Amino acid sequence: MPILTASQLKKYYQQGNNTVKALDGIDLTVEEGEFVAIVGTSGSGKSTLLNMLGGLDYPTSGGVSIRGVEFSRLNDNQLTIFRRRNIGFVFQDYNLVPILNVYDNITLPAELDGGAVDRAFIEDIIESLGLTDKMSALPGQLSGGQQQRVAIARALASKPAILLADEPTGNLDSRTTTEVMGLLKLSGERYRQTIIMITHNEALAQLCGRVLHIEDGKLAGDTRNRETACRGEKGGGEREE
Repeated sequence: MPILTASQLKKYYQQGNNTVKALDGIDLTVEEGEFVAIVGTSGSGKSTLLNMLGGLDYPTSGGVSIRGVEFSRLNDNQLTIFRRRNIGFVFQDYNLVPILNVYDNITLPAELDGGAVDRAFIEDIIESLGLTDKMSALPGQLSGGQQQRVAIARALASKPAILLADEPTGNLDSRTTTEVMGLLKLSGERYRQTIIMITHNEALAQLCGRVLHIEDGKLAGDTRNRETACRGEKGGGEREE
């Protein structure tokens, strides 16, 4: 059963006398455990699509559902709760809380939700992402690659149905980019995590199991890579310290 579906998703808005069609009838199905890259040039609609899939913006028409729950059936408060419990976000700018240490940043979403923190699961994530010796550090004491690892751990901590990554390597150098991509793939495989990643980098997209190309608000291509091409590098060289 698909974990995410989007049906005839449209997002129109007025710019002067012109109607801009940021999304123009997107149909999309994502299965559990897929690692999907969405590739497009600036203005193609890829970030708008990610916002719609994450419930961060409302479509003009059409709909999105995750785990069979249609966003259109939820009010604002219900959607906020559903998003917090079912969708993990990884952003280009990390969005860590500067006054909280690494461990508290990772557990913050679960604590905000009022539920019990699965500490054994959190510790497994921390170990998998190579953060064990950084638990007491503040974000400002970490490199960019380390901060993005913390952001990935935070996104995984609530065991979301799907993880959405918006240009997660955009602020990183090439070596650290390889490392972060490897960690995303490792997380997907280890935790059976569904991941959708926005990128403008075609080479990074080819490390994913499936590549969607978007142009002028429409899907222009949907390619599934061979299994051997999807594995990528898990380590990406030495970790950045």
